[in-house]
Amino acid sequence: MRLSLPTRVILASASPRRRELLARIVPSFDVRPSHIDEIREPGESPEAFAIRAALDKARHVASGVSLGLVLGLDTIVVLGDTVLGKPASADDARAMLEHLSDRTHEVISGLALVEKPSGKTLTRSAITEVRFKELTLPEIEAYVRSGEPLDKAGAYGIQGTAGMFVQSISGCYYNVVGLPLNLLYETLTEFGLQPGD
Repeated sequence: MRLSLPTRVILASASPRRRELLARIVPSFDVRPSHIDEIREPGESPEAFAIRAALDKARHVASGVSLGLVLGLDTIVVLGDTVLGKPASADDARAMLEHLSDRTHEVISGLALVEKPSGKTLTRSAITEVRFKELTLPEIEAYVRSGEPLDKAGAYGIQGTAGMFVQSISGCYYNVVGLPLNLLYETLTEFGLQPGD
């Protein structure tokens, strides 16, 4: 099924995974990565942080656009009240994986759409619970050596080798990958997304 929008979509992200997923809903779109710092404010909840970061990205890109619908996204991994970002080093990745071992964590995505020139803005969030099996030290070491965890929030990618660590998920799988497809589809309908020919 082809889908169409009355205006062009601009993805404010350099993530190849997000590009691949967005193409399932919107066949043609532009990519303009937003380069802003994602810093959680004191007292800010993880969900509020993810939404604000997504909105900041969308607004940053929208400021340089005269016509279009800008999509900003931010996905974080949360264990308790601790936000696990991208690991700064291999040692950082090991520590994150040790914390996630044999526990349930949340993956939260903030989603923001900013339309130009109208300025219409919508924000949403998706939360998925992920349960890891108990990881052995050799498993953690081998995964870290693969290099896969080093550019991913929480030091793992469910769509890659780390999929074998996941015992169960509750919620949207694609949210864990980085773009909650159903949530995006439902939100885009508010901007005129329709089935095409």
